[in-house]
Amino acid sequence: MKVIDTLINEVKIVEPDVFGDNRGWFYESYSYEKLASSGIDTKFIQDNRSFSAKKGTLRGLHFQKNPYAQTKLISCTRGEIFDVAVDLRKGSPTYLKWVGVVLSAENKKMLYIPKGFAHGFLTLTDDVEVFYKVDEYYNKESDRSIRFDDSEIGVDWEIENPILSQKDIAAPTLAESDIDFIYGD
Repeated sequence: MKVIDTLINEVKIVEPDVFGDNRGWFYESYSYEKLASSGIDTKFIQDNRSFSAKKGTLRGLHFQKNPYAQTKLISCTRGEIFDVAVDLRKGSPTYLKWVGVVLSAENKKMLYIPKGFAHGFLTLTDDVEVFYKVDEYYNKESDRSIRFDDSEIGVDWEIENPILSQKDIAAPTLAESDIDFIYGD
């Protein structure tokens, strides 16, 4: 398993070792021991899956406030997505910077996003399945969103009219949100 740095030091790309032959392929999608030896020492407690039927579906930007903030390890098990992490930690040298990575069933890459970041993704194909691990359970009272097109963040989704949920349509801007992440906490 390779762990690769991104432009935001705490966000990592994880590339599994894939073993293939004439029958197909095999890889370990998660190994606590291997990730911990690469500096990712997170104990995940819940797995989540989502399905998006149409290309152009955008989910995000989502996060949970403290004390229920979540670290995520995201993979795309069918289709292809543009996966985004946004640093929401006030005082961070990368505050409001974002990283975007294409994850797909074909490339088998994963994105590690620590607490203090918002997460979102855009489907680049029809029939997309996303699988992700989290280190905190879902907590409805701390569930938050920020508009995907917030100009203060400026994620370049390369789409004008994505398919959005009502939750994401109604999401507040960054200035209207009650984000409580502080760098170093």
